[in-house]
Amino acid sequence: MMLRRLKPEEHPDTRQLWEEIFCEDTKEFLDYYYFIKARSNEIYVVEEDGRICSMLHLNPYVMRIEEEEFPSDYIVAVATREAYRGRGYMGELLRRTMKEMYGRGVPFTFLMPAAEAIYTPYDFRFIYQQETGMVETGGRPEEPDPDVTSMDAHLWDADALSAFFTQNFSGRWQVCTKRDEEYFRTMILEQQSERGGVRILKKGERMIGTFAYAEEDGLEIREPLILPGCEEVFESAVRRLASFGDDAVKVYGYSGGVQRAQRPLIMARILSLPTLLGAMKVPSGLAVDCSFAVIDPLIRQNSRIWRVQSLCGEEKISVRESEDSEGVIPIAELTELLFGVRTVEEIRGAEHVIITDHLAEELEKIIKLKRVFINEVV
Repeated sequence: MMLRRLKPEEHPDTRQLWEEIFCEDTKEFLDYYYFIKARSNEIYVVEEDGRICSMLHLNPYVMRIEEEEFPSDYIVAVATREAYRGRGYMGELLRRTMKEMYGRGVPFTFLMPAAEAIYTPYDFRFIYQQETGMVETGGRPEEPDPDVTSMDAHLWDADALSAFFTQNFSGRWQVCTKRDEEYFRTMILEQQSERGGVRILKKGERMIGTFAYAEEDGLEIREPLILPGCEEVFESAVRRLASFGDDAVKVYGYSGGVQRAQRPLIMARILSLPTLLGAMKVPSGLAVDCSFAVIDPLIRQNSRIWRVQSLCGEEKISVRESEDSEGVIPIAELTELLFGVRTVEEIRGAEHVIITDHLAEELEKIIKLKRVFINEVV
């Protein structure tokens, strides 16, 4: 058994394994993926019997945490040939890549799990729930509003899409991927590979919304970014895209429509704990000062006693190693706490967690990263 990172020119050698395991993906999508995404990503493989039998892809993103930007990696295409399963190859790939990412200062990595239970032993936890809603079509398209134009974005529209996001939406979230011009160019190509595109809505000359759509297995809408008060215009545009006879269209990442629901979508794993904590804040009128030991069985550098401090009037947190601890928090529970998934009182009841009253009071002061927006597909 040999585990290694492939050279960029070897990346196409993994396509056969992808087609074998993820057989629902089309040739057009894989042509896009291996021409665009696999040119800049990292692919780690396990080779056995002279061929690739297991793989894991790291797709690079720039992640914004509060006002700062950090490198991050989206773990995708974790796959093992059926005959080689049960040998621990996935665990070996995860441990190797997480250590590599830690060495680059990545605060956390993320993935969309096929099943939660696969990744919880490696201390991944859900940090993002995606809202979905159904847009009722009435069974037929409707007449468009003459003041509204709806068109597919071209690659040269990526700059305008990025500016629209930055001006109107980036402040909504504490954690999201950086949506620059390159991001939207890639998004347009990705949607086109799925027989869709990125739609731009305008009222007069003013952009009022965008959304991604695909039509491989019926119409699917993803990630609508719609200005407040323009939701009906968006839903009307969806109805015009729908095929005749469709009763409703599911919209991922949308809090409107009918039959609204939420589903856990993205799991994350803290890698460089000091980097993540150092990007977090406390309210300007408060000061935090506490210390706690962290248990991280996979990234030993996180298993330290950390002192977290801020000065009154300053929002930024400083993090350094210490010798005096007020408690113990395993890395998985700390992930849920820092991302606001569970409260201090909720994790206090977990196994191996020790939190004194003073530590609990100080941890409550830290502004949790609750507003997360990670809707990427690959």
